[in-house]
Amino acid sequence: MKHHTPTTIRAPFARYSHGVEVPPDHRLLLCSGQLAIGPDDAIPEDVEAQTELCFANVAAILDAAGMGLRDVVRINAYVTDRAYLPDYMKVRDRLFGDPAPASTLMIVSGFAREVFKVEIEVIAAAPASAQNKEDAP
Repeated sequence: MKHHTPTTIRAPFARYSHGVEVPPDHRLLLCSGQLAIGPDDAIPEDVEAQTELCFANVAAILDAAGMGLRDVVRINAYVTDRAYLPDYMKVRDRLFGDPAPASTLMIVSGFAREVFKVEIEVIAAAPASAQNKEDAP
């Protein structure tokens, strides 16, 4: 991947790249938004725990495709209150190294159920040679 953060525009506000270029011969995975709900329908109360669970759900989807968080090239995240930004960013920054993926973080009025405070969707890319063995011909 090639990360683009040109010096001709303002530097990112936090740890993310302005753009990530995916080279030819890579598979793309577009992950639907993940809410903080476990397989047992449990929903954590605090934002940090919700963010951890959202990313754990994303990681499970990536794993099913033979990918991991290292393959994420873009994150779209949504929180329901400006006060939740630091807890969300604390988890995101711990999970993603440098160079960081491209990222958008938006404050929204809410989700389908009021208990949810965070939703995260990602786009991941991995070399075609890293295809999941189950998908191989």
